[in-house]
Amino acid sequence: MEFFKELDHQNLLNELKNLSNQYEAMNLTSIGNTILGKEIPLITLGDENAKKSVLYVSTHHASENITTSVLLNFIDDYLKAYSSFNQIAGINLRYLFKMRKIYIIPMLNPDGVDYRLNGISDDNPIKDRVIAYNGEEDFSKWNANARGVDLNHNYNASFDEYKIYERANNITPGKTKYSGEYPESEPEIQAITSLIRIKNDELKGIITLHTQGEEIYCKSNGKTVPSTEIISRHVSRMCAYPICDTEGSACYGGLTDWAIQEMNIPSYTVECGKGENPLDIKQGKSIYARLRELLFTFPILF
Repeated sequence: MEFFKELDHQNLLNELKNLSNQYEAMNLTSIGNTILGKEIPLITLGDENAKKSVLYVSTHHASENITTSVLLNFIDDYLKAYSSFNQIAGINLRYLFKMRKIYIIPMLNPDGVDYRLNGISDDNPIKDRVIAYNGEEDFSKWNANARGVDLNHNYNASFDEYKIYERANNITPGKTKYSGEYPESEPEIQAITSLIRIKNDELKGIITLHTQGEEIYCKSNGKTVPSTEIISRHVSRMCAYPICDTEGSACYGGLTDWAIQEMNIPSYTVECGKGENPLDIKQGKSIYARLRELLFTFPILF
């Protein structure tokens, strides 16, 4: 099965429920709810007794939901190989299931995705305010969550410094870049940081999928988690994306920065594909082919 199509929140839930009904090896729960009450699904692949885990996250930004399709294809691939006792990238899926847990958040920002794909509904309690933030009723370029906060600037990582950047660049609540009133002000970020804190002892690495640029960020203020240089080289080699330094607004408030600074967890922002966001959904297949080995191998790098 392929999932390279535009998925809004309900489409995603339908696909996940179908997979959950089909495969016992998949555990479907949630990390919480958005401002508008939408469930943020969490998929767990792996034995509950496994002592090490990794986390994959996609769609912080509404215009980057092609990454949701990439992770759905990974989940489907994993479950098929596990059920048929097959290997992928030289890895026995039965072994992987027993030894590592993989936590997957395929759509952290379902409210924003629904705005972008479906527009803003008449029963939205903050409809007029959000339309004012957007400057128009066309939400096809919307990136933020339901109330105009860019989720990947809402983590507690150089947050005060980013506020200076915001003021200098007249950034206010809207479709992109606004960091929120305070760190972790948004329920989506509260939910994911709570999960990471709870799983901190077992959680060995994080991959966050974004678009575009075909490069990897694994530093925060020029620093990485100690003794991860070899792992970083493996990550870069497997998807053939170079490791680069962040610039401008990308230097502040992201999950990778927070995971490195606050939690000391190796974390990788993988910028997939090329072009202008939102990328053509047809790129999904080639993006997944490029990342497939990495997604299956990453858990055993630790």
